[in-house]
Amino acid sequence: MRSKIHRATVTNCDEDYVGSIVIDQNLMDKSDIWEYEKVLVCDINNGSRFETYAIPGERGSGIISVQGAAAKLTNPGHKVIIMAFEVTEEPVKPKAVMVTETNEFAYYLTEIENAIAV
Repeated sequence: MRSKIHRATVTNCDEDYVGSIVIDQNLMDKSDIWEYEKVLVCDINNGSRFETYAIPGERGSGIISVQGAAAKLTNPGHKVIIMAFEVTEEPVKPKAVMVTETNEFAYYLTEIENAIAV
């Protein structure tokens, strides 16, 4: 895992779109998820897991919108984990982002892990 947005709230589902997950550009930047990158989405509420690709949403909007067929696998208000992966022979230091109830950046998970380890 290279990137993770943890416990984001789905704000919208649109079955009639051709596919993807729209993510607030601020969260994409903080987590280092790239535009059109394949992501794994895990719905915490119902256990479903699906792959799609990331599209940047309006910066600061808090949008997490699941599009296309994947919209049948989650609902607005559900909590999701969005992850991107990298294949490499080098160690990876992931960027794992925690968000608020309104999908604003709260902190990096490593900040808490480092505080607990001390």
